[in-house]
Amino acid sequence: MASVNSRNLGEKPIGKLLVQQAAPASVGILVMSLNILIDTIFVGNWIGSTAIAAINVVLPVSFFIAALGMAIGIGGSSIISRALGADDRKKALKTFGNQISLTLILTIGFVIVGLLFVDSLIPAFGGKGDIFEPAKVYYTIVLYGVPFLALCMMGNTVIRAEGKPKFAMIAMIIPSVGNLLLDYIFINQMGLGMWGAAWATTASYLFCFAYIFWFFLSKNSELRISLPDFGLNKPILREIGSLGFVTLSRQAVVSVIYLLMNNILFDLGGEDAVAIYAIIARMLMFALFPVLGVTQGFLPIAGFNYGAEKYQRVRKSINTAIMYACGLGLLVFAGIMFFSEEIVRIFTKNPTIIAETPGAMRWVFAATPIVAIQLIGAAYFQAVGKAVPALLLTLSRQGFFFIPLILILPNYFGEIGVWISFPIADLLSTLVTAYFLNREMRLKLKPETVQ
Repeated sequence: MASVNSRNLGEKPIGKLLVQQAAPASVGILVMSLNILIDTIFVGNWIGSTAIAAINVVLPVSFFIAALGMAIGIGGSSIISRALGADDRKKALKTFGNQISLTLILTIGFVIVGLLFVDSLIPAFGGKGDIFEPAKVYYTIVLYGVPFLALCMMGNTVIRAEGKPKFAMIAMIIPSVGNLLLDYIFINQMGLGMWGAAWATTASYLFCFAYIFWFFLSKNSELRISLPDFGLNKPILREIGSLGFVTLSRQAVVSVIYLLMNNILFDLGGEDAVAIYAIIARMLMFALFPVLGVTQGFLPIAGFNYGAEKYQRVRKSINTAIMYACGLGLLVFAGIMFFSEEIVRIFTKNPTIIAETPGAMRWVFAATPIVAIQLIGAAYFQAVGKAVPALLLTLSRQGFFFIPLILILPNYFGEIGVWISFPIADLLSTLVTAYFLNREMRLKLKPETVQ
């Protein structure tokens, strides 16, 4: 039988269970987002607004490589959750071992390629003019730590799949706190500029890795893997790949969006426009933390109960997660609408950026109250192992709708066309996701066939 910890996912009341899973996830995302937010504030005030733009240019490359770890983690964790639900511990252990091997092979390979083509990649992602040099400094140092970040992101999802969200939360808090402390020491006290910001980030990845490594060696983990589990298994790799490809595709699209946005905005408004987007991007990471926390908490619940064929609990988890996430999204929306100017002033003293960012930010967050439906819907299909609909719905928001919009609308409306693309894409993707999720619930999770 699965252990008591993982079995709770199939026994406790859904509402209580979702809060227990989502609260630590939300706190972890909050702290991680605060780290990114405060890091941006430190860099903006201690180095300058060009440094903010430089970090924003680097993010697509480092995030994409780190996303390999997240993709492998989420794909494998879906298998692990369902395997634990079906009492197949052998498959769960083999899956975890394959996740580690695959993460190491892929991320190290991409880091080597990323370092070889550094002078080509940075300008391609918008690192032009005064942005290039600080971006290159940051990029080169941070890339060395990205494999450790990838292992951390992979391990974090596995910890959550075991039904131990508090440990996953701590794993997210450690690098955030470490990064901020080192930022203060390296940038403010030692005056190391971008070099200090980069090493603070890289060291924080190492702190996180050390904690996760300890967790899986300790008695807290159910997954006591042995050497044979690291041997690659084609069926498991194929399943990890098909499900993980959903997450990787989403991050690949995010990287493409950064590339397009940085270049489009640079052409429309120069360095200031890129800095405006950098601030808004940080707020997107930060402000949506409770909605993303509910989504993270929902994944192991849906996966475990689907594996155990407790379809009524799956259905209830979907409805409860959407209700909680939409309510939290409404609160985020209200906060942005009323306090956008005050938020911007925290980041910079640049009068142009202070004047132009609040209006843009309000457009970007305009559809926040309903975007939870899209996030939960796409997450459901990934949690239950349905890779194709998960992939299509995940890509619908940013890939199928947003990218075409930002390529078309600025030609007619200028910079405002970039910002109104956000809520239009959110609305269209939510409608599409709602249709397919409702269809799935009527056919597969219909009340008359539930367990």
